[in-house]
Amino acid sequence: MNRYAIENLFGIEGLNIVWYGIIITCGMVLGFALTIYRCRKTGINKEHIYNLALWLIPVCIICARAYYVIFEWDNYKNDLLSVFEINRWGLAIYGGVLGGVAVALIYCKVKRISFWSLADTLMPSLVLGQAMGRWGNFVNQEAYGNQITNPSLCFFPYGVYIEEIGQWWQATFFYESALNLALLTAMLICCPHFRRKGYLLPFYMIGYGTIRLFVEGCAPTAFISFRVSVYHRCCPAA
Repeated sequence: MNRYAIENLFGIEGLNIVWYGIIITCGMVLGFALTIYRCRKTGINKEHIYNLALWLIPVCIICARAYYVIFEWDNYKNDLLSVFEINRWGLAIYGGVLGGVAVALIYCKVKRISFWSLADTLMPSLVLGQAMGRWGNFVNQEAYGNQITNPSLCFFPYGVYIEEIGQWWQATFFYESALNLALLTAMLICCPHFRRKGYLLPFYMIGYGTIRLFVEGCAPTAFISFRVSVYHRCCPAA
């Protein structure tokens, strides 16, 4: 599958729109809609969400990029300008979450609203966005797991065929997407039964941490080698 939804937009060479970007944008829009809906349940004024979004989105992107660059520094140290080439490769969800939490804490302090109520409002949307975002990995054919050697297991969703390599590998992107949807469902079901505010943040941290522990246990060698090979293909100067 072509990773580009639109190539050479308006006839401009190199002005492309990738499917990953479209998927992430859809995740943001649906996440925002879910957050607005949950405001009625958590008591947060929806105007705070509109104001907060103006800060959250750019800060989360910057922090996600910074986190990725820090932990992949060897790929960037010889070409510092490539750090800013966010259209080519590299965002890390951990950095985005940390940046988002920092922005939310500061906003709640300034506006004098409950951080825990805001967290209960936002956490399900974060999980929804992550579940959708993993399908960008499917389009890019990345973040897969171990090679499948048993022909009877060469089917989706257990495996995914990687065209560049010509082999079947575990579809870990799908595992995480499906498990995130399960986590989201559990959040929405359990939240009304929590007697105190603020439980969804640790609920998310424990739940998503467990998901990543399972998924990373299926994948890491192939994931890392593919990620590095694509980086060098996209950024040969590095």
